[in-house]
Amino acid sequence: MNILVLDDEKEIADLVELYLKNENYNVYKFYESKDAINCIDTEKLDLAILDVMIKEKNGFEICQYIRDKNLKFPVIMLTAKIEDKDKITGLTLGADDYITKPFNPLELIARVKSALRRYTKYNDKDEEKKIYIDGLEIDKTKHKCILYDEEVELTPLEFDILLYLANKRGNVVSSEELFENVWKEKYLDNNNTVMVHIRRIREKLKEDTKKPKFIKTVWGVGYKID
Repeated sequence: MNILVLDDEKEIADLVELYLKNENYNVYKFYESKDAINCIDTEKLDLAILDVMIKEKNGFEICQYIRDKNLKFPVIMLTAKIEDKDKITGLTLGADDYITKPFNPLELIARVKSALRRYTKYNDKDEEKKIYIDGLEIDKTKHKCILYDEEVELTPLEFDILLYLANKRGNVVSSEELFENVWKEKYLDNNNTVMVHIRRIREKLKEDTKKPKFIKTVWGVGYKID
């Protein structure tokens, strides 16, 4: 597994590299944005860990660059900030996870493994299975989402969310249930991660925000696909 690490705080970058190498990951470590971008353009990566507040192109811009190139590997953001607006910005741009400095390296490794499990599952070939919902086709085998004969570019995490809701079609799924079954982590009451990802999926499905056709909000309860 190839992991890109970008942080201009050398002590942090070196520490992350050490822990990743101890888990037998191949690490591409950089202290400057331009070097990381060159690596993104030339190497096959399985995950990226990006510092938000890095000079030149910041972590948000590099995350956007990765998604604009239609690269679907997981992105984990590192930041000294704790503000919700920064977290929402990163998630909206296509980041999969968000860790605040200072952090426990073992927690970071656990998040990396979780993201890579999801990404590997996304690229595996499962038994053939398709779900059809009013012009929306979810192909579990090819891990594709087709809307009116056009492919919708979803990240592995977004695909898992949509697939979980589709498998529960007709039932309301709470944010807690969705988070704990997709992210495989304990849900926190103040966690807005689910909301941000649902919003991003709706945008990709070209949903009417006032009257969504596919993912509907049941206020105070959760989400459902009829």
